[in-house]
Amino acid sequence: MQLSELGGSEGLEHNPTLNRESAVALGAFGAITAGAVYLGARGTREAVSQGWYKRLKKPPFQPPGALFGPVWTTLYALIAVSGWRIWGSPAGAKRSKALGLWFVQLGLNSAWSYLFFRKRDVRAAAVENWALLGSIVAYTAAASGVDRKAPWLMAPYLGWVSFANVLSTDIARRNA
Repeated sequence: MQLSELGGSEGLEHNPTLNRESAVALGAFGAITAGAVYLGARGTREAVSQGWYKRLKKPPFQPPGALFGPVWTTLYALIAVSGWRIWGSPAGAKRSKALGLWFVQLGLNSAWSYLFFRKRDVRAAAVENWALLGSIVAYTAAASGVDRKAPWLMAPYLGWVSFANVLSTDIARRNA
């Protein structure tokens, strides 16, 4: 499969050197995203299986646990491809700003899991989720000035984190 099929920069299929470089970059964005997932999720599995998480009062609209893995896997793939598309755009201030915001939203994503599951601070996680949501909006807006497709790749993530924001805020309220 050519990288252009993933919505990469047009013309890459005509230049094998650029195509290899782009493939390495896509792998790097995938690895960076996976690293952030690993850092954030280090205590998630343990916390979910322990009594602390089970004892939390959760709203009736809490999705089943089995849904989170497939949803987040898909979202993380879209996040990586979105960042990769921005990286593949022409250099400049707009691209640099968008890439910086891509890293900010990824760091905040990782921090939420740490606060909620490792620190067990549902209130801090709820507040942090608002910052995460803002960073996704900021990245998406910045990306729209750099690449036509990159912001659309973030739309499912923005929707899911908006829902997670309601969920996290409600869990914090119920467990104050």
